[in-house]
Amino acid sequence: MAAVAAIVVFVAAYVLIASEKVHRTAVALGGAALMLLLHVTDAEKAFFSERSGIDWNVIFLLLGMMVIVSVLRRTGIFEYVAIWAAKRARGRPYRLMVMLVLITAVASALLDNVTTVLLIAPVTFLVCERLALKVVPFLMAEVMASNIGGTATLVGDPPNIIIASKGDLTFNDFLVHLAPLVVLLLAVFCGLCRILFRSAFTSDPERIAAVMALREREAITDPRLLAQGLAVLILVVAAFVLHPVLHYQPSVVALLGAGLLVAATKVTTQDALSEVEWPTLVFFAGLFVMVGSLVDTGVIGKISHAATDVTDGRLGLATMLLLWASAALSAIVDNIPYVATMSPIVADLVHQQGGGDGGHVLWWALALGADLGGNATAIGASANVVVLGIAARNGHPISFWHFTKYGIVVTITTVAIATPYLWLRYL
Repeated sequence: MAAVAAIVVFVAAYVLIASEKVHRTAVALGGAALMLLLHVTDAEKAFFSERSGIDWNVIFLLLGMMVIVSVLRRTGIFEYVAIWAAKRARGRPYRLMVMLVLITAVASALLDNVTTVLLIAPVTFLVCERLALKVVPFLMAEVMASNIGGTATLVGDPPNIIIASKGDLTFNDFLVHLAPLVVLLLAVFCGLCRILFRSAFTSDPERIAAVMALREREAITDPRLLAQGLAVLILVVAAFVLHPVLHYQPSVVALLGAGLLVAATKVTTQDALSEVEWPTLVFFAGLFVMVGSLVDTGVIGKISHAATDVTDGRLGLATMLLLWASAALSAIVDNIPYVATMSPIVADLVHQQGGGDGGHVLWWALALGADLGGNATAIGASANVVVLGIAARNGHPISFWHFTKYGIVVTITTVAIATPYLWLRYL
């Protein structure tokens, strides 16, 4: 009965989120409350379980980075970067989108996807405002690029960290096996952007001329605060990259950086917290409780086991099924609990195959399916939810279906390209 209740509540919440008749934060809170009310889960599991509870690492990583971005925004640095990017692109919308997509993808390979979109979104709003461009296509292109770019490295996407831990894989393993494919996917994605967002590539010669005449250095309003903010940001990024050595979780690093920045500068706590996306954080908390209930009741596990039973030890079939099933499921539920549930199963399959590159192809199939599948829907990946929250706050709401109709095309295309890559290289 608990499993049935979990499925009913989750499906109902998902339908409401997709219909957009009720705010997604209210839906997530209501769904989480029902899971607790019906005893599908309890406070211990919802708030403290590492396996199926609220992922506080994600919540506090977001909070810390939002505070850092809030302080940096007061320095004029985002205006500076916006003017610089617009001038380098000569004001041409498509060239500008490609530039922002590549910057986002490269940054996402070194930083967490959410951190990357938190930093790039303010720049996007400013440059689009300067050039009178539609901001929504640029935001969607960037968040999709972040999910693609994050696939390339161990630290780029949270599911990769889980996979590396379970599969005993190194940072270099991801670079060697996934980075070449990601480069190809980004090239294809840039071409897709030309087609998918072609209606956004209209320019105003007068706006372009005005931007080209600007001096980006004049945008910096507080050089001292900028120096302090950049110093803290560099320390935070370095700590992210050096996680294997320092052993500090990204959430701890982000909170320490935020605390240091507020304590060491003239920015008040109230000002620093005023621009935090609180509805987004609450939405994540509710979503984690709902998805965790599916994990606890064994729903996701049963789906995963059924998929692996079908393969019957055939590596090629297992790889393809794992790739496409992971992409489909990661479009519906957050890919972090999905990968956490699937990783022990994949570990067993790899062991049965005797390990080596032949067996490790299953790990790459899981990573590619989970990471690329996150692009399919508005709630498929954490970065998607964050960008939708930022867009709504700035008066440019992106509907669930508006995002999804583009995301599905991108997901199917990228996973389709990953299919022959895995088959030809490993099978």
